[in-house]
Amino acid sequence: MIEKPVLRESLFRHLDGLVVAPIAVALQNSGILKTILDKKSATVSHLAQEFQANQGYLNIALRALASQGFLNYEVDNATTEVSITTNKNSQIAFSLFNKYEDIVKVLEKCDIFTEIEINSNNFHHLEHLFEQFKNQNVTNFKQNALEYQINKHLEGFLVGPLVVSLGMTGMFHKYFMETSFRPEEFHKEPEIFKKILDFFVFLDWFTENKGNYQFTDTGLFFAKRASAYGVTVSYLPMLKRTKELLFGNPNSIRTTSALEEEIHVNREMNVWGSGGAHATYFKVIDEIIIEIFNRPIQEQPKGILDMGCGNGAFLQHIFEVIERQTLRGKLLEEHPLFLVGADYNQAALKVTRANLIKADIWAKVIWGDISNPDQLAHDLAENYKINLSDLLNVRTFLDHNRIWETPAKRNPNRISASTGAFSFRGKQLDNNEVEDNLLEYFQKWAKYVQQFGLLIIELHTIAPEITAKNIGKTAATAYDVTHGFSDQYIVEIDVLHKVAREAGLQPDAQFFKKFPNTEYATVSINLLKG
Repeated sequence: MIEKPVLRESLFRHLDGLVVAPIAVALQNSGILKTILDKKSATVSHLAQEFQANQGYLNIALRALASQGFLNYEVDNATTEVSITTNKNSQIAFSLFNKYEDIVKVLEKCDIFTEIEINSNNFHHLEHLFEQFKNQNVTNFKQNALEYQINKHLEGFLVGPLVVSLGMTGMFHKYFMETSFRPEEFHKEPEIFKKILDFFVFLDWFTENKGNYQFTDTGLFFAKRASAYGVTVSYLPMLKRTKELLFGNPNSIRTTSALEEEIHVNREMNVWGSGGAHATYFKVIDEIIIEIFNRPIQEQPKGILDMGCGNGAFLQHIFEVIERQTLRGKLLEEHPLFLVGADYNQAALKVTRANLIKADIWAKVIWGDISNPDQLAHDLAENYKINLSDLLNVRTFLDHNRIWETPAKRNPNRISASTGAFSFRGKQLDNNEVEDNLLEYFQKWAKYVQQFGLLIIELHTIAPEITAKNIGKTAATAYDVTHGFSDQYIVEIDVLHKVAREAGLQPDAQFFKKFPNTEYATVSINLLKG
């Protein structure tokens, strides 16, 4: 078996490819990359003006290429100007971008990459891409790092959506993972499934013997991590319209109310992927939950509110930890635990209700907007006689997904330390403004979390040059693009801590953790207290 670190590197490179390919093709075809090569340097504002691009999304796209080592990217937060310069990789990398063309054409013209279930509709497109990938001249990949990098991007586009589809439809059940099987045992269109399995045989994910297929150790590695692809793949409906985001109507993929079905993301897939991926961090927060609910009963919260409850897995996990491992768990009859799951998305609320009922856990599941805690507090008090400030507020990967509001008050002396690229509906937001917005957001919540704190698992960006030094070790490029194009605001860990302190919320050093524990950490756990 290939060593796990090598396989993990492939997985991260696959995620890079899912976002880089459509960006590379759109920028190549527009002429922007040729202009950058010719001029050696340019500002994002000048490029946006010259090519009639949406500056905010163009900034995100160019930063993604810099994160892959294809360009240099520098933001001056004093002037808010962003500069792009070529480097030793630019010319060679750009000359290879034509390799992305066929995959991006298929992404744009049909739904084969965005459907949960793979079927015969449009499968001939995927079959053609399989053959094209198999017939590549791979002899120079080990000598040419850029060709290898782009080949892994292409591989990611072919396997990522398939792994998610098969994971969501039951392929990675223990039955199939532990024994050999025939295509007709799993799929209602076995001829199509056989072609998918044959491609996986080519990748050494399966073996085939007389029509029977069996996972290899390599295949099992990826199957067990299928959910790691879920969130990035769920944004392919948005990425298939990258050209429009960059050069067309930036509002074209937006829904106008919480009741409308989202068109930029497959939310069912997103919830599935995030639920599986987030489970990694649940164990880490157990010690915080146990400490809080082992305190004298009068010092404990009356309950927990999980804002952005997703599929309910986090709320369920917390309840089970409290019930089984804490003093409060022994006193639930005398001191019941009020559980509240809140989410802006109706599909997520539906999934949460079903999962909590299945787990026999009592909870209120309600609509809520993370940007409007006052309304949430009002609804809880009026409908359920629950005070928001009596609850421990928790959330997973949500604070960056607040709806943008222009800061009511700007700090003229603020010079952000962030290297991020942020946008709202295609308009570029300078990093100082994003910090001012984050400050006002934290200030809204501060009065409700003074007593028991705000427990968050949060996603972060890192500087493009750090990402470029660690290709295959981080999903930062994928995070930056999917969140940037969908108007979400992931800042560096240090920036989050600095702004939280400005709002009077101190990160508790005892419980702070970052993942991985390196300079390229993109996830943190924090208990913020007044």
